[in-house]
Amino acid sequence: MPKPVQVSLVGGDHGPWNVESLVAVAGPGLKDVARVDMVEGPWPFGLGGIWLLRGVTSNDRYVERRERDALTASQAPLGRPEATAAALIAITKSQEWWDLAQDERRAILEDRSHHIAVGLEYLPAIARRLAHGRDRQEEFDFLTWFEFAPSNAGAFDELLARLRATEEWSYVEREVEIRLAR
Repeated sequence: MPKPVQVSLVGGDHGPWNVESLVAVAGPGLKDVARVDMVEGPWPFGLGGIWLLRGVTSNDRYVERRERDALTASQAPLGRPEATAAALIAITKSQEWWDLAQDERRAILEDRSHHIAVGLEYLPAIARRLAHGRDRQEEFDFLTWFEFAPSNAGAFDELLARLRATEEWSYVEREVEIRLAR
């Protein structure tokens, strides 16, 4: 497993990604910003944004070996030249979710909601980077950064609709969706 990477998402007036929309899907939103920068590596100081979201990549949670192997084999890297569209989905789940045991969360996430299987259907067209914030007491439990070609925006919308219709999503108490372009 690669060493964990610190991820910072800075919303403000600078950065390579133009904000096309910023929507509070559930719970409180974030302040409107014009641009977003994603910085990987040690958390920088003095980024000067309106908001700063942080998380850390981690070991794969809830996945079985065959699923991990399939994800690894299919996952495209971030930063592909054709991937000029992006989305940041920031999520906080309810305390009820975190009170469940690991096997109970896995049963909801994959056995009943098919989160991993659904996600695999959209690889490699949609690349992703998941960062965890809960263990570091950050504002959001999960920060998922997606990159894709504009021609795959419809597929991304379909992916989100399918995941949001699952039992797993009934545990989401806060979700912010930011659509971006570079």
